[in-house]
Amino acid sequence: MSAPIVHGGGITAAAATFGGRPDDWLDLSTGINPCPVALPDIPARAWHRLPDRHLVDEARRAARDHYGSGEILPLPVPGTQSVIQLLPHLVEAGRLVGVTDNRVAVTDNKVAVVSPTYGEYARAFASAGFAVDAIDDIAAIGAGHRLAVVVNPNNPDGLIWPTETLIALHDKMKSANGFLVVDEAFGDTDPALSLAFRAPQLPNLIIFRSFGKFFGLAGLRLGFAIARDDILERFEDWLGPWAVSGPALSIAGSLLRSDVSPIRGRIDERNAGLHAVLKGAGLQISGGTALFTLVAGARAGDIYTHLCRHHILVRKFDYAPDWLRFGLTPDPAADRRLGEALQRFER
Repeated sequence: MSAPIVHGGGITAAAATFGGRPDDWLDLSTGINPCPVALPDIPARAWHRLPDRHLVDEARRAARDHYGSGEILPLPVPGTQSVIQLLPHLVEAGRLVGVTDNRVAVTDNKVAVVSPTYGEYARAFASAGFAVDAIDDIAAIGAGHRLAVVVNPNNPDGLIWPTETLIALHDKMKSANGFLVVDEAFGDTDPALSLAFRAPQLPNLIIFRSFGKFFGLAGLRLGFAIARDDILERFEDWLGPWAVSGPALSIAGSLLRSDVSPIRGRIDERNAGLHAVLKGAGLQISGGTALFTLVAGARAGDIYTHLCRHHILVRKFDYAPDWLRFGLTPDPAADRRLGEALQRFER
């Protein structure tokens, strides 16, 4: 069994090491909207009954309209992590045998993950016996790759791949009977980046969307998969009945039909506040999205420890010790708290 991936969060463990009550810490280690939206009314029957089909259908229609996926009705899933675990079932691990110029060619049946990125993709495929190529350029994806993963915008550096580049990659994968997975977990703040509206014309494309990051409701454990019907039906079958709770479906049906422009405005405001603090502290901003900012510097590890001693948690990376990722602060008071802690760091 491969080692677990280190993610954001983990306030309890940080408090155990550096002291303080978990509730008193400022958690900036995730890319989740720190200003959660108000929950809509949830009918009592959503709590009392198993999820009725009409709740699923309503959530799917709301997601279709929100994401702009045309005739595709996105599939609600219990967090996109659940379907990441299912991806290896779509392709076979092992060896790929083909014939070129009357010669038999045997190659590894591989998966490509544009990296560095969210680590659970590589882990899921490696655990299933696949050879995983961590590549830094889409152009390096070849005929031997049965599936390619692109996170767009990327986590943690915020790299954005143009729509036409991704469509060309889809066509390349399709010609080799492969799949393209585009993870748009951080796509809600800039809908123009999404491939959802092109999905009906791209049969070997799978898009994952996160619900909780944008709405600030990560604890709901809800996401959506966008793909052709036969792929979604396989996911639904593998997940089993009642995979998403009735309250989660009810909330999704309401919020996905609401006016989300105030949410985007609030996120932009919090992003500007964070940038002002980081620049004021002399930190080098090297990337990010509206929901998080990546900084780089030789003393990143020292800053991480210093902030922990002030009960502020940010995200560090074992594969890039000079990186730190800062999530959004919830309000100006938290901006001041972070700024004061950073000013006390001895350079």
